[in-house]
Amino acid sequence: MSILIVDDNAANQLIIKTILNKAGYVNLKFASSAQELFDILGVHSAIMKEREAELILMDMMMPVIDGLEACKVLQKDERFKDIPIIFVTAVGDSNKMAEALDAGASDYVMKPINRMELLARIRSALRLKKEIDWHKERDQRVKNELELAKQVQLSVLSKEIDDDNIEIRAVYQPSSVLAGDFYGWYQIDKHRYSIILLDMMGHGISASLVCMYISSMLRDTITRISDMEQAILELNRYMNQLHIEDEFINYYFTAIYMVIDTEHKTMEYVNAGHPTGIVYVDDKIELLEHCCGAIGLFHTLKVNKKILHYKKDMNIILFTDGLTDSLNNGAEVPIEQLLASLDDKHNLEPAAIIQQLLPQHNQTNQNDDICLVKITCK
Repeated sequence: MSILIVDDNAANQLIIKTILNKAGYVNLKFASSAQELFDILGVHSAIMKEREAELILMDMMMPVIDGLEACKVLQKDERFKDIPIIFVTAVGDSNKMAEALDAGASDYVMKPINRMELLARIRSALRLKKEIDWHKERDQRVKNELELAKQVQLSVLSKEIDDDNIEIRAVYQPSSVLAGDFYGWYQIDKHRYSIILLDMMGHGISASLVCMYISSMLRDTITRISDMEQAILELNRYMNQLHIEDEFINYYFTAIYMVIDTEHKTMEYVNAGHPTGIVYVDDKIELLEHCCGAIGLFHTLKVNKKILHYKKDMNIILFTDGLTDSLNNGAEVPIEQLLASLDDKHNLEPAAIIQQLLPQHNQTNQNDDICLVKITCK
């Protein structure tokens, strides 16, 4: 425990030292001016020194830089703003004391010093400091754990595919550390590929956890159950297993799930309450509209898959509603407007499409996760 005493009067320093030593505080440092205080702490140094004080006792009236100004300097520096400052002063002006507290001081003690009052205020400031430090350490641990969870979440997303049959690429911009969007694709056999893009209810930790739960089920479900409609029903069953007692919450997600057969040039799909997918196929445009409701919203789900055929080539653009929300500041975007916006962009890479569709400020201050998947059948 280190206490830094700042006073230009040596007699005052001695009085405070005597009181603190008798109370068991022996690790004391002294400064006769604000500049000395700055030097001890390394305020003007680019390299942060080891913490030199857990508490500062400072005189209000000092030459060149007074205590009030010194307090403001420390409060502006993230390295020192959490160090409690107690003013020990003869200034009896209540307005001045209020100004000191507004500047960031924790407390003040009037001169002549009352020993019991000084020690009580020190104990109070140190208890508060301990509480602040505990919260900072906990927040840092949570931040580290969230960062690890983010890396795990990103690691389960499918890698890009570019082979003789198909090219699949994606761009993902989470709105927070953890997100509720997920995409994945799996090669079923030489010519068939299953692809899914989903958007979990909400975002943040709960959405991410549920998303990871579903992602762990996806590969098994998609590869084990060849019938697309049955696979969707199985995912719906998994979602309905999630239940929080005493809370009326249904976890659900919207999704587009498709199976592309590059040999027979077909694409079967189910749109479960998801934003309409767009298909540029043989010089025309097809829309992947809803086939059923969101997955997990109800115990029973009626699923009707649809099928598209192509002759030469096919470009598919799938996206989550974070894209359309950012495109029109949260308002619904008519499909005609979206098609017009994509007219000269759908042949670009996914990241380039996002960059050209969205203003820069919406990319950096988005309220929802943004994901776009582009599939090119060759």
